[in-house]
Amino acid sequence: MVKAYLRYEPAAAFGVIASVGSNIAYDSSGKHLLAPALETLALWHVRQGVCSKALAPTLSSPGPSLAVTAIAASPSNLAASGYADGSIRIWDCEKGTCETTLNGHKGAVTALRYNKIGSLLASGSKDNDVILWDVVGESGLFRLRGHRDQVTDVVFLDSGKKLVTSSKDKFLRVWDLETQHCMQIVSGHHSEIWSIDIDPEERFLVTGSADPELRFYTVKHESGDGQSVDKVEGNEIVHGGDLPTQDKWNVLKQFGELQRQSKDRVATVRFNNSGNLLACQVAGKTVEIFRVLDEAESKRKAKRRLHRKKEKKSAKGKEEEVMGNGETSHVTGEGNSLVVTVPDVFKLIQTVRAGKKISSISFSPITPKSSLATIALSLNNNLLEFYSIEENATHKTLAIELQGHRSDVRSVTLSSDNTLLMSTSHSAVKIWNPSTGSCLRTIDSEFGLCSLIIPQNKYGIVGTKGGKLEVIDIASGTCIEAVEAHGGSIRSIAAIPHENSFVTGSADHEVKFWEYRVEQKSAQESKHLKVSTVRTMKMNDDVLAIAVSPDAKYIAVALLDNTVKVFYMDSLKFFLSLYGHKLPVLCMDISSDSDLIVTGSADKDLKIWGLDFGDCHKSIFAHKESITAVQFVRNTHYLFSVGKDNLVKYWDADKFELLLTLEGHHADVWCLAVSSRGDFIVTGSHDRSMRRWDRSEEPFFIEEEKEKRLEQELETDLDNAFENRYAPKEEIPEEGAVALAGKKSKETLSATDSIIDALDLVEVELKRIAEHEEEKARGRVVEFQPNVVMLGLSPSDYVLRALSSVQTSDLEQTLLALPFSDALKLLAYLKEWTSNPDKIELICRIATVLLQTHYNQLVSTPTARPVLTALKDILYARIKECKDTLGFNLAAMDHLKQLMASRSDALFKDAKSKLLEIRSQHSKRLEARTDTREENRRKKKSKK
Repeated sequence: MVKAYLRYEPAAAFGVIASVGSNIAYDSSGKHLLAPALETLALWHVRQGVCSKALAPTLSSPGPSLAVTAIAASPSNLAASGYADGSIRIWDCEKGTCETTLNGHKGAVTALRYNKIGSLLASGSKDNDVILWDVVGESGLFRLRGHRDQVTDVVFLDSGKKLVTSSKDKFLRVWDLETQHCMQIVSGHHSEIWSIDIDPEERFLVTGSADPELRFYTVKHESGDGQSVDKVEGNEIVHGGDLPTQDKWNVLKQFGELQRQSKDRVATVRFNNSGNLLACQVAGKTVEIFRVLDEAESKRKAKRRLHRKKEKKSAKGKEEEVMGNGETSHVTGEGNSLVVTVPDVFKLIQTVRAGKKISSISFSPITPKSSLATIALSLNNNLLEFYSIEENATHKTLAIELQGHRSDVRSVTLSSDNTLLMSTSHSAVKIWNPSTGSCLRTIDSEFGLCSLIIPQNKYGIVGTKGGKLEVIDIASGTCIEAVEAHGGSIRSIAAIPHENSFVTGSADHEVKFWEYRVEQKSAQESKHLKVSTVRTMKMNDDVLAIAVSPDAKYIAVALLDNTVKVFYMDSLKFFLSLYGHKLPVLCMDISSDSDLIVTGSADKDLKIWGLDFGDCHKSIFAHKESITAVQFVRNTHYLFSVGKDNLVKYWDADKFELLLTLEGHHADVWCLAVSSRGDFIVTGSHDRSMRRWDRSEEPFFIEEEKEKRLEQELETDLDNAFENRYAPKEEIPEEGAVALAGKKSKETLSATDSIIDALDLVEVELKRIAEHEEEKARGRVVEFQPNVVMLGLSPSDYVLRALSSVQTSDLEQTLLALPFSDALKLLAYLKEWTSNPDKIELICRIATVLLQTHYNQLVSTPTARPVLTALKDILYARIKECKDTLGFNLAAMDHLKQLMASRSDALFKDAKSKLLEIRSQHSKRLEARTDTREENRRKKKSKK
């Protein structure tokens, strides 16, 4: 009989506050901060410091999880997140649901930006392309090509009519979105441009690069009569039609430069919502905050500068007059014309300094009364910090840090009843609830390399890099004692079954046996755990790993000389030497029945040995990088292994077969813990995350899994070969080009297949109907049996159903893959579908795409002309009806708004904003009440 196994599936990921691969962004309300947490988009409640929602994509096929690489918040409750595979997901932050998935980029998404009203979304990618998306229609409008390197930032201009993009190719490009062409290319930067932004009034555009200065540009706008208008400090300079030809289409004009304080490259430049502050974040630990002076202040500053300059010149002139023989020299510099420069407008007021390197910044959309602004920082050590910016100082108001480690998770260990999980890193020990992923305790510690929870679940023991043993009281969350245990780093710790003792192995060539007992020195003091050395075993080399057999008969010691020595536990006499690895053994484990020992090495091999004779049963090339941890599932010969190739693998040690490969981590996996019942496992990684994998009730077979793996490998190889060998190498013109927004994917190809299948099925059905009609005409009355597959729908409705099931964003690419013969069949059905008013928009899109794609063939095909002529007459009328209905409804709503506004003194506001306002007022009242109560209590205490 074929053996079936139970599948392990990803259940939870916790410990990540903010990963370094993406930016952070406030939502429109300012209450939540959107932060990347590897493949998840986390919504952090700023005041409470808790993660209110974790938005993670559901993967249809097994494979590596894709990290979030860019985030943008819309003016409404929507948010967009870009991923490493080039896909973009639009999320509803209130509901926590994915509204749509947009596929168009071939590389990771690097920049996302909504326009002011949130109807358009621009995305830039590592594939050098910029795509404009229609958020309402959930589809791509067009692709802008022209940049020669990765797009780093995008920003909308002129109410979304223009788009400015920056790239690593050192150029800025200005695109006209109405005519879909590149209007202007701005050069001058000496290094890669990393970030751009524009103030809310669209006066200044700022760019940040590795150059020692920030560059500023003034923006030229078009007035209603088509004349260009320059907005500089509130003065509108209107140009007539006599502009030079080369300046006529230029939107950006260089305003000047401003020297930066830091020598590091610029990572982000951002204006706040009110436009009075500019933040320049460098790829280091500082953020420079500039005050944007208003028109009057900047003019005053420019006047003072001119006045000082004139005074200096007059003083110099007097000196020359005295020194010379009565000859005077009047130097007229800039005359009386007042020229406002960049230093007159932008003034450095504060420098925010963080403890670690800053990954990203975001201004809060809400301006507090007590300060100028609130800014959020995400640091590269898995931390979020919030600063209040004032005129004279900056204050750190909040830090979200307890929910994750500051560095790699180096060890994880479960309690005997699986209710607690202890993890260690370079500066802290954390106690978690493994079922919910919530952090229960955080204890300051040295660099913990290994850990153990003793059977009573009250205490934990941590072996540190400095050679100390730290005793942790789990209930109080304190370190009771730090024992100087070894002269080198403690690499491994193992409990001795059925005894109050454990073993430690260190780089100082020693294996030490320890006993622990709970002591109470006096009646007043609480009980404490005391550890003491019982025996010491001296080895010839550094000890890297230790394993004790479950029957407490043997102890196995892995040394730096690539061997594993097995000793008798009672007498410490030598029993076996396991020799065969080419590089040191980093981890090992012994099965519950003490029959097998498995070793994982830096040579990427997993070796299964018999503990009776020390013979190697099998050597398996298990991982592509070093194996860091192995562990058997209790009472079985199944085992898990993890490695530096980011993978978790599940093995059968009797059949020497790979059962499952679990993909999810984004960096080296350092540690592993299997529950006592084997119903779940926990892994810890260099990406600072801990992941729980649960055993499901779904059975699987080895042969099926092998076939799946082979198919996936074959598909990836074919895809890579096709892309590399047969993909057309496009010559991108210097002035920029436009292309289709979508991209061909498995989903679009399967959708095309389903449409072709529906057309073929309907064709057969129509023939059957025609034959039945002929039989009926001849007088042979036979009952017609419709095709069950068509679900009782008419032929045209069945084809329409197949088209309606295609994702809106994939429709264009799906129709492009249709052959011309099937496109003709589809056009024939469009006339019939126009009677359905709900599908007019879809029918118009289908007709437009098919006409654009097959224009030449349709013109030269006589059978297509009657269809196109009929559509021409019908579609225009139907679209006009639809447009009129929408226009009428909008006008009616506007009229109702005016009526409601005229009846009440207050300005018209929608119910939602009013409700939010009431809630905020209510919360402020509650806060005021609690403050007054606290003050009264303090006064009472002071009087007493």
